[in-house]
Order: sequence, then C-alpha cells, then structure tokens
Amino acid sequence: MEAVSGAPRGLLPAGVPSVASALRYAESVLLAGGQRQARRNAWAAVCENRRHAAERELDAAAEGPLSAARRHA
Repeated sequence: MEAVSGAPRGLLPAGVPSVASALRYAESVLLAGGQRQARRNAWAAVCENRRHAAERELDAAAEGPLSAARRHA
C-alpha cells in the first residue's frame, strides 16, 4: 500500500511527519488545557472533601462522646 505522497508506507523521509503523528501532536495541543482543568477540578474536590471531613470532626467533638457512641450503636 502506498502513502498519499507516493512513497511506500513507513519509508517517508525523516523530516516529514506521518499523519498519525501529526494528529497525535494536534490532539496533545488541543487537550492540554483540558487536562490542566481536570487536575484543578480534582484538586478542588480533594480540598472540599478535606474541609467536609474537618467539619464532621468538629461537629462530632461538639456533640460529645455519648452522642457518638449512640450513633455507632
């Protein structure tokens, strides 16, 4: 099978990128911002979970040991 340029597949000159590598590059450029946003969202969720856990600990301490024992019984 021949490539569009007329050269046999896999025998393109070293400086000419294949269509697949060009698509991979375009994908990485286009999705880079989305990956950064996903990391930011994940970190925000971690911080929010930690804040909720700290609030639960404060609420449990304010209720006292007897109410915590009743909850687990």
